[in-house]
Amino acid sequence: MENNFKMIAITFFGMEEILAKELLGLGAQEIIKGNRSVNFKGDKGFMYKVNLCIKTAIKILKPIFSKKVRNTNELYEVFNEFPWENYISVDKTFVVESTVFGKIFTHSKYVSLKAKDGIVDRFKKKFNDRPNVSIKDPDLIINIHLNDNLCNVSINSSGSNLNQRGYRKSTNIAPINEVLASGIIKLTGWNGNSDFLDPMCGSGTFLIEAALIAGNIPGNLNRNSFAFNKWNDWDLNLFNLIKDSQLKKIKKININIFGYDKSPSAIVKAKENIELANLSSDIKVFQKDFFDSKKEGSNNLHIVTNPPYGERLKGDINSLYSKIGDSLKLSFSNTNFWFISSNFEAMKYFGLRPSRKIKLFNGKLESRLLFFPIYEGTKKIHKK
Repeated sequence: MENNFKMIAITFFGMEEILAKELLGLGAQEIIKGNRSVNFKGDKGFMYKVNLCIKTAIKILKPIFSKKVRNTNELYEVFNEFPWENYISVDKTFVVESTVFGKIFTHSKYVSLKAKDGIVDRFKKKFNDRPNVSIKDPDLIINIHLNDNLCNVSINSSGSNLNQRGYRKSTNIAPINEVLASGIIKLTGWNGNSDFLDPMCGSGTFLIEAALIAGNIPGNLNRNSFAFNKWNDWDLNLFNLIKDSQLKKIKKININIFGYDKSPSAIVKAKENIELANLSSDIKVFQKDFFDSKKEGSNNLHIVTNPPYGERLKGDINSLYSKIGDSLKLSFSNTNFWFISSNFEAMKYFGLRPSRKIKLFNGKLESRLLFFPIYEGTKKIHKK
């Protein structure tokens, strides 16, 4: 279609395949996987749809031009010559965000400053006035990606990162990123076809993201705004049509989604977040120690969790991992157990051999998503 344009969905390392599948399911065209990104095409309405619905992307960028630049003077000229008045007026605000790679440009903040100067000077010359820079809630977010001498410039259609779903009011110590949590659940192959448990649920992120998947609920339905709301071509009627269409596709959740945490404050926070996500009837949380629990009923059970570490952990992490392994073997037979960890040494104490290992990053920490299928008959536990 002639109204289609290129977009770039940014994601985490290891999530590219999952994101590409999600984009395909939403109707994206010409999908090309990159490094922590997926390129695709769609029209303005599809850009609205992707931002509203996507669960495994951090942001959606709309490329506007690419130029080769050899130094900061050329960078300034490129930004000074581009018709920014087509995107923003003098009474609006903007910000420039830069990422640099290579030996030519090494300071991202300086790149942003030179680009900003080029934009401001253009407005001063043409209109004798200029838009102001605003880091907080700007009207236009300009994204620069400089790889050696290739300068790719986009505008950010999302605004604040899409992990800011609008449901997280309360957090536990070191909560997992919502986009990462959703991607992890999708990597485990779970799609709402069995009961789901997070036995160390903290503030409830895995549980909420699981419910969004199971109910086919748009990932950012509870979000207040997107960057494109402030663009010159913002079309409220089109956005509402797309939103109404997606609301009709929400499904009833017919499986059990539940979580445990031994911390009373964690359970309070989880309940607050679940209520904000309008999922109180679909998710149940209980103050309970995982090590005092057992699998209930004969339904298939899928467990995904992010065990406590660092500040969240009181006691020896090796002993914790050993106890998790023992509890699974004794009390959770016929269960698919997945967990993410960055402590490679403690993994050795689990007492079970993972059938899958997937490399991910939890923040800056290199991690592994591990899969342990727990079968009937695996009863050998660690000697005390």
